[in-house]
Amino acid sequence: MSLFTPFNASGWLRLLLPVAGVVALGGCATPGGYPDLAIDRSHTAVSQDSRVQYLVLHFTAEDYPRSLKVLTQGPVSSHYLVTDRQGDTPPRIMQLVDESRRAYHAGVSYWKGATMLNAASIGIEIVNLGSRKRGNGVEFAEFDEEQIDLVVKLVRDIVRRHEIRIDRVVGHSDIAPTRKNDPGPKFPWHRLAEAGLVLWPDAALVAQKRALYEAKLPDVRWFQERLAAHGFQVPQNGELDRATRDVISAFQMKYRPARYDGEPDAETAALVDALVEQARRLVAPPPKPVAVSR
Repeated sequence: MSLFTPFNASGWLRLLLPVAGVVALGGCATPGGYPDLAIDRSHTAVSQDSRVQYLVLHFTAEDYPRSLKVLTQGPVSSHYLVTDRQGDTPPRIMQLVDESRRAYHAGVSYWKGATMLNAASIGIEIVNLGSRKRGNGVEFAEFDEEQIDLVVKLVRDIVRRHEIRIDRVVGHSDIAPTRKNDPGPKFPWHRLAEAGLVLWPDAALVAQKRALYEAKLPDVRWFQERLAAHGFQVPQNGELDRATRDVISAFQMKYRPARYDGEPDAETAALVDALVEQARRLVAPPPKPVAVSR
């Protein structure tokens, strides 16, 4: 068939007119599609809070250029990226995903009974090379001090705006301990604790409990029960299996970074027991019923 085959003009007009009508209507429509939709916002429910219930900290395990590429062009993402120093450029905070939208940073995850935390969390990625094998062991990279100052400020701002409980500010290794180890033992959780942003073991309470557990160390099932009460998803089989060791190691990495071998000991028992006791005090009482006039 020739590209210049004659055609019936009236037939083409009949085809084009409906399309033109749709375009014209689309130009007049409001973003929601209902220009006459009236919404009464004069009443607000008391029973509500932010959709953001968790804050998750990560390290990128890559340098800055690679981190930015992965988090903006790949299947994973994060709400914020805190860079390291780039030459004369100091660390800075970059927002990659709006807080109203879901970022894909947590993956398969669990904390205090909640699963798949992407939908209810904000993720912060910190540029850091993470862990590297050195000889027979693993070495973690140090964090930049200026970088950590920015992280503390950012966490404080997010926690304040969304009223996130301090026992829900966690690391990736807390919510996925069998597959993740970030932000690692070099991350200074104590800096966040000093700012009142994370739950931290009370030293006096830990000392009191440690003396008790040094006299008699609890069995593995006790550790599993306490770690589950703290927030972890951990087996409850009474066996020191790989998954249980991973959870113990993740806990130690955060609260006792000098040794995170995954072995249950008196100090670890005292730390987790103290934290479980302290967390109970954070639970707010249920709201009082509102009197309804009749």
